[in-house]
Amino acid sequence: MTKLKLIRLIVALILIIALFTSCDGGTALSSPSSFDTAPQVSEDDVFSAGSVYESTPQSSGETVGENGNFATIDSIPKYNGKNAYVAINDNVPEFTATELVTDSYERYSPLDSLARCGVAMSCIGRDIMPTEERGSIGSVKPSGWVTAKYDIVDGKYLYNRCHLIGFQLTGENANERNLITGTRYLNIEGMLPFENMIADYVKETGNHVIYRVTPIFSGNNLVCDGVQMEAISVEDKGDGICFNVFAYNVQPGIMIDYATGESWLDNGNSTSSNGDENEAEYVLNTNSKKIHRPTCSSVKDMNPDNKKVSNESKKTLINKGYSSCKLCNP
Repeated sequence: MTKLKLIRLIVALILIIALFTSCDGGTALSSPSSFDTAPQVSEDDVFSAGSVYESTPQSSGETVGENGNFATIDSIPKYNGKNAYVAINDNVPEFTATELVTDSYERYSPLDSLARCGVAMSCIGRDIMPTEERGSIGSVKPSGWVTAKYDIVDGKYLYNRCHLIGFQLTGENANERNLITGTRYLNIEGMLPFENMIADYVKETGNHVIYRVTPIFSGNNLVCDGVQMEAISVEDKGDGICFNVFAYNVQPGIMIDYATGESWLDNGNSTSSNGDENEAEYVLNTNSKKIHRPTCSSVKDMNPDNKKVSNESKKTLINKGYSSCKLCNP
């Protein structure tokens, strides 16, 4: 083989390797990668998720991160009862080269016609990270907010006001465009590990991270099924931070009606993590429009004329105008 042919062969091999180099990651993650072990991404790469993903930002009017290919709930594996999040698109974020900037900013989509949050996107740098303690956010009531407490939930309360872009990253506090109704599990087990990873990286390196969070809603549901989180560190071309994951808005042991935000203990009649359920027997008060368990103490005192036994799902009954009894919490 001549020297010229050998050189051409080496160049061809280098090009092939470069072509297939991308962020590493499997179809599921057990924990976030440390920022010092994340794979590299070329600054010229334009990420594309393929036809399984649809570009469907969940907001009207202004579009934030409009170049992104946002996941749909049908393209994401069902929650398996174990992992709070799953990698999508082989863990490769879907930013374009033009989005990989180093000037810090934060952008939030306007609420849609159902008062739901849309895409939030930021170039996170030290200059926009908070220097003061977080204030109260109790004045914000995100779509689907229904207060509920359970002994099996850490801190008792099922729902948190979840920041799409965490306060520790941009200092954004009581911004209704940045707060969703999220379970304690989503907030602490799903999102916080990634937010901590970005914050630690930016503080230690002084570099910037492009970060986009997209709440994914099914139909007109007021509570999202989860959030897609994408991030990449800019100056080191993804060597520090690189991920694309979906965090599930679920709470183990609790069933959620994502259409309304109503919730109830999983008593074994339910099989799905997204609010669908098998038929169960309920006792309805057709006058007060309340749903009761058959064992509820209120049932024995119910006027027989208002008493009705139903095998319809709770979701169906809620859609008919009924609500859960606060005593038995069916």
